[in-house]
Amino acid sequence: MTLALRKLSRFVWEIPREGKMRVAGRLYVSESQLAALRTDQALEQVVNVAHLPGIVGASLAMPDIHWGYGFPIGGVAAVDAESGAVSPGGVGYDINCGCRVITTQLHVDDVRNHLHAIVAKLFATIPTGMGAGRAIPRLSPRELGELMTQGADWAVARGYRAGPDDAAHCEESGRLQGAEPDWVSQRALERGADQVGTLGSGNHFLEVQQVTEIYDPEAAAAFGLRTGEITLMIHSGSRGLGHQVCDETLHELSRVYARFGADYAALPDRQLACAPIGSELGQRYLGAMQAAANFAWANRQVMTGLAVRAVAEALGLPETELGARVLYDVCHNIAKFEEHLVDGQVRRVLVHRKGATRAFGPGDPRVPEAYRDVGQPVLIPGDMGRYSFVLAGNADAMTETFGSSCHGAGRLLSRTAALKRARGRHIERELAARGIEVLAKGPRTLGEEMSEAYKDVEDVVDVIAGAGISRKVAKLVPLGVIKG
Repeated sequence: MTLALRKLSRFVWEIPREGKMRVAGRLYVSESQLAALRTDQALEQVVNVAHLPGIVGASLAMPDIHWGYGFPIGGVAAVDAESGAVSPGGVGYDINCGCRVITTQLHVDDVRNHLHAIVAKLFATIPTGMGAGRAIPRLSPRELGELMTQGADWAVARGYRAGPDDAAHCEESGRLQGAEPDWVSQRALERGADQVGTLGSGNHFLEVQQVTEIYDPEAAAAFGLRTGEITLMIHSGSRGLGHQVCDETLHELSRVYARFGADYAALPDRQLACAPIGSELGQRYLGAMQAAANFAWANRQVMTGLAVRAVAEALGLPETELGARVLYDVCHNIAKFEEHLVDGQVRRVLVHRKGATRAFGPGDPRVPEAYRDVGQPVLIPGDMGRYSFVLAGNADAMTETFGSSCHGAGRLLSRTAALKRARGRHIERELAARGIEVLAKGPRTLGEEMSEAYKDVEDVVDVIAGAGISRKVAKLVPLGVIKG
């Protein structure tokens, strides 16, 4: 597909509305990123999303955009809460894949000589890899139902915590109110019963990091980030339970979505299969998706408690001496009802964020009180060999992107291409030479996830900062990594 793009500003481009598109497309990318995208199907997907029933504003793409299922990864779309459609492809298979950062009062000098012991203890404590389970005892159906209703609070109540305000420092306080565990299938429950507190595989990770640079001292002080101190970053999601919810819904939708009317039958890509929000199928998916999102928050919360315990044991310290607390926890794959300004009026919309992060600006009451003056923390993980960033949401995000930002580096190479490039190399030795301890299930994961497989996350962050959506607060550099 050849697209005529219109440049709106240095980092913002428009795909004009044409044909049956309901809205224009809008890209947040640099000139060089756009040139690379010209041969990527992701641009076509931005156009396809613009056909969704009830979509408002624009079909948005963040600078970490790349091809995904139906929606591009790095895509954002808001639909009217009454007349719009919900699309599982706009959330993805890993429902509430997300990221959290835990700050500590440890200095890099406190851990430098204990790094191997810390990474080894984390790897032994938190199961990693495809199908990994049994971080905690297998849950009964009743316990799973409670977990999917309570989210992060379920884990906090059982002692898995860093500090006194963990859940309060999660997006939506770590719990979506509309969860319906009864709409989660038996097969999904079976897959999730022993996976609470586990990392998973692929691009999921737990990193021990140090804060190396501060860009916004006021926001950094509010977030508890100080140069030289140690943070933990956890990137994981809803594991097999969330995957099953998505898979089953897509299978059912693929057979029936065209029956919802001409607007649905005319969608340009079957992978965009969707249902009216108010339909029985739409409501069943939303209830199950929200239950899976709560599962993911509980999963990251259990890992938080396990990780704090592991680091303390490796250092021979009481947990209280770590000074650990959750800075924030954000979703990367979610659809949520929110109120936003659309065409000058406040409207209730369902915002699909797939590979995108919420980034609410200063003064917004939905931002935790401790951060309200500076804006919501926005956590942007990079690859395991370079760095990650903490940003803060800006006011412009609320009028430009439905309060959304980028979510990570974005892949450059497929996993197959990355493995080919990694052939004959020892990625763990390459990382060790850079002072990074890594433990993984095997060399395949390290090959698939090596730095060259990803864009430089700083290039991504610089675009979103240059566009005024979020601003840089701090850089976090990995010291130790565990992966599946």
